[in-house]
Amino acid sequence: MSDYTLRDRTHNCNSLTSRDAGKEVILIGWVASRRNLGGAVFVDLRDREGITQLVFLQEKEGDLQSRAQQLRYEDVVSVRGTVISRGDKNKTGKIKTGEIEVDVSELNIYSRSEPLPFPIRDDISSTLETRLKYRYLDLRRTSVQKNLIMRSKFVSAIRKYLTGDGFLEIETPYMVKYTPGGARNFLVPSRLNQGQFYALAESPQIYKQLLMVAGMEKYFQIAKCFRDEDPRQDRQLEFTQIDLEMSFADENDIMNLVEAMIIQAFTETGLKFNSVPFQKMEWEQAMSLYGCDKPDTRFGIPHVNLNKFASESGIGILEKAAQNSFLVKGICIPKSASFFSRKKIDELTEFVKKEEIGQAKGLIWLKLGADGAFTGSVAKFLTPEKTEILKNTMSVEVDDTVFIVADETAVTHKVMDNLRRHIAKILNIIPPGSFSALWVTRFPMFEKSSEGQWVSSHHPFTHPVREDLEKLGTEQQGSVKAMAYDLVINGNEVGGGSVRIHDSEIQAKVFKSLGIADEQAQQLFGFLLEAFKYGVPPHAGFAAGLDRLAMIITGAESIRDVIAFPKSVNGADLMTNAPTRVLEKQLQELGIAVNSNPEKE
Repeated sequence: MSDYTLRDRTHNCNSLTSRDAGKEVILIGWVASRRNLGGAVFVDLRDREGITQLVFLQEKEGDLQSRAQQLRYEDVVSVRGTVISRGDKNKTGKIKTGEIEVDVSELNIYSRSEPLPFPIRDDISSTLETRLKYRYLDLRRTSVQKNLIMRSKFVSAIRKYLTGDGFLEIETPYMVKYTPGGARNFLVPSRLNQGQFYALAESPQIYKQLLMVAGMEKYFQIAKCFRDEDPRQDRQLEFTQIDLEMSFADENDIMNLVEAMIIQAFTETGLKFNSVPFQKMEWEQAMSLYGCDKPDTRFGIPHVNLNKFASESGIGILEKAAQNSFLVKGICIPKSASFFSRKKIDELTEFVKKEEIGQAKGLIWLKLGADGAFTGSVAKFLTPEKTEILKNTMSVEVDDTVFIVADETAVTHKVMDNLRRHIAKILNIIPPGSFSALWVTRFPMFEKSSEGQWVSSHHPFTHPVREDLEKLGTEQQGSVKAMAYDLVINGNEVGGGSVRIHDSEIQAKVFKSLGIADEQAQQLFGFLLEAFKYGVPPHAGFAAGLDRLAMIITGAESIRDVIAFPKSVNGADLMTNAPTRVLEKQLQELGIAVNSNPEKE
């Protein structure tokens, strides 16, 4: 018997068909199942591509069948055998190789498996914690492997596109200078410079701009990034970006490049968008129509501003909201009156009151009957004239349902965004397997912090639109728009970027608008400002979240499902039990005060 290697393997476990009947083959993989049926032992052999059924017949010489009877789940084996047809009676469409089986003549057992903590199949009920503890076993499941294979193909397509367009793949440091602001950084103590710390890079932002100063012209990187933030369904402590920067480029150059790159990568992984080119929408329009800057455009149901109607509606609650400068918005759900029973409407009312949804004070509802009149929570206050105005304003037709929220602007936007998405889900109106993308542009340049200070909506090197430059430092500063753009796919922000400031005078004005004094700017960004003294080209860039993109293209529910070794909800690696305490000696070497319970030597 021979110990076969991958070089000896003739086929994977997903490739054999009836056309291969009669061929002698070598397969390698894991035992997925074993069945003893009288004179034959059947084994399902699994590799990362699929499953092939093996058959061990009693008439074979030696102890081949008795050895097959001893195989256990997840034993690692190789076999030599002949492909035979199962015949019409025994073939199956459940697996791609269902027309054939391999009559085994040689069996090699590389290693035995102990009993498993959970079965290696997709329909398992094991807890997430158990699966993360034994992640190397969880990764054997077909659904998880398919996700990682799809992610790998997607990254390969991105690399191929960018290198074909003249981009250079250049690595930037992970351990960088700490600069306050933005996300919380992980800190790395320096043994050689005790009392001083590096930060783990939350993005390659400054370095990729320096590469433009260096004349690299076109840079990209599949970059690892780190943020000390609470993990959630679409965020981990460490994540991966598709990062790029280009010299002598404007907004349209970057958006056109990224759009073509994403379309090509989707195409090469067997996916396509509902429509191309991607739609473009300014931030103000997105907020007006959808209440958020990452709308899901796979379905309709846009928001309708009802402030004018509310102020003259005769409905006390709406007129009071208008007087208080609240935002009143409505959505119209076509042909849904019979679906939305009173019970379902009560459930929606409780839904919009939840803190995570936006905490609305209530939900107004109306249904339009065949007689042209509304029924619902405020229908009795509507005169025939006001009824017609509302019908025309919201394009309401018979059997449609209208939902209205009136609250503070931020609350109304958030609640109506969540309500729109929730209704689309419960009505099942989102086409399965569809992908819709758009660019959201012209974001506000600044926003107010919780302390009431102006901060950058993106980062302080984002270029303002040129027509708003004169507003910097004035009372109109809040209306300054940025040359920034986000790519949204299926209601998820998957990436964003901006045109960067390369003019020192404009940069000084932006710093001043943010309350950053010259001395502070030098302390925070001195090395970048110094570099900009020696000839800097106009440049722009983009960064996309690879984990989030992989989640979207695979249909996964969490980015944990598209990351090989993810962390738990509290940031722990349950497989290796990281993080852990360290030895007192290690802390002393780093010049760090001993923790309350260090490990002893």
